[in-house]
Amino acid sequence: MKAFHAVVEGEVQGVGFRYSAAREARSLGITGWVRNAGDGTVEVWAEGSDADLEAFLKWLRVGPSPAWVRELHSTRETPKGIYSAFGISF
Repeated sequence: MKAFHAVVEGEVQGVGFRYSAAREARSLGITGWVRNAGDGTVEVWAEGSDADLEAFLKWLRVGPSPAWVRELHSTRETPKGIYSAFGISF
């Protein structure tokens, strides 16, 4: 099990990014969360296998079709192991 924390910059709020990201993460079997940040970015915490996390990072670099991702910052983290699913935080 691996983990990452990511911040997605661009036109990523108000375009269904969180809901699409949650759907993608769930399809990959990833646990964690996604939320809008006050500065207009989207923040993600994800835990899963290396291959699944890489696939999710690849998806986050593009996002759903209405979104425009300018930049993605991610750091590898130590998994917390406390998440049983992938959710949307508010």
